Amino acid sequence: MKQCYKRWQNMFLTHFARTVVVLMAGTLSAGLFLVGCSQTNNGVEELSYPLQERIEALAALSPLENGKAKPFASELCVVTDDVPSPDSTVGAKAAAVFSLDDHMVLLEKNAFKRLYPASTTKVMTALVAIRHGGLQDEIKLRQKVTIGQEAVITESGASLCHINPGDTLTMEQLLYGLMLPSGNDAGAAIAVQVSGSIEEFAHLMNQEAKALGATDTHFVNPHGLHDEQHYTTAYDLYLIFQEALKEPLFRKLIATQKYTAEYTDAQGQPKSQTWNNSNQYLTGNQPMPNGLSPLGGKTGTTSAAGSCLIMGSRDDQDHEYISVIMKAENRQALYQDMTNIIMKIVN
Repeated sequence: MKQCYKRWQNMFLTHFARTVVVLMAGTLSAGLFLVGCSQTNNGVEELSYPLQERIEALAALSPLENGKAKPFASELCVVTDDVPSPDSTVGAKAAAVFSLDDHMVLLEKNAFKRLYPASTTKVMTALVAIRHGGLQDEIKLRQKVTIGQEAVITESGASLCHINPGDTLTMEQLLYGLMLPSGNDAGAAIAVQVSGSIEEFAHLMNQEAKALGATDTHFVNPHGLHDEQHYTTAYDLYLIFQEALKEPLFRKLIATQKYTAEYTDAQGQPKSQTWNNSNQYLTGNQPMPNGLSPLGGKTGTTSAAGSCLIMGSRDDQDHEYISVIMKAENRQALYQDMTNIIMKIVN
């Protein structure tokens, strides 16, 4: 069987065990574990997962209704053996297309392979900031933040929105700086404002991933600059993105082509920056296939991750889809691969 089938089989058994726990009112022994095999992938050891942790994660996905558990993964796309793969023209290491309306997987390639996410990490950063920072509240969204030294990013080639220590922006402006120009400096500033430190914010990111069932994901920072212990999969990115789409603010952010932030610097002088969205489908630099329009998404590029993109699309019947490309050879190949896989939606 394929690895993806085994993974879902294990998660199903965990879900079943959760139901047994509910019926038997706590008779599960604290020492019982569901253990997977240990192997090395991309230099990262595959982890075994305690049964209790899986139960807690899936409890959020499948809450009880009238004392009964909802059908397993009833609102999620499940990859099975009969899902077709993209043709040989798709050279990216991983690719997938998910239908949000009927919960079907239209195609997949290495959907459960652990890879480096680069700045697609910022989907989770935005989600955690919105929920844990209380940014559904307009007052908190417009809360002013004075930027600290955490925003000084010196890594060569790092994408920035060019904010500096002492600048004062709102959380809303920082979110636009995070998602449009893919500002690593904005990500660091958001993390410290929400959690007090990069490390504590990464802990919240991992908690959120676990709650979504993204069991092949681990974050160590809010921006996606390379770290061997910072990884995810195409499938887990789908889980994170579909959850983020539930937040109206997130939808607004990813659908914005251009944003101008007006704020003050360390001397209290006014500053203004205009940030453009890095998603070429949204800006019109890359045409969408006929019958599809972009909801928006997030790009990401590092030398280790290659070129990545996760995005949402809508067809002429207002059906929505999520598509993922991970580790394309370069930006040109990224958009060629993405166009090739989303053509599956309309063909």
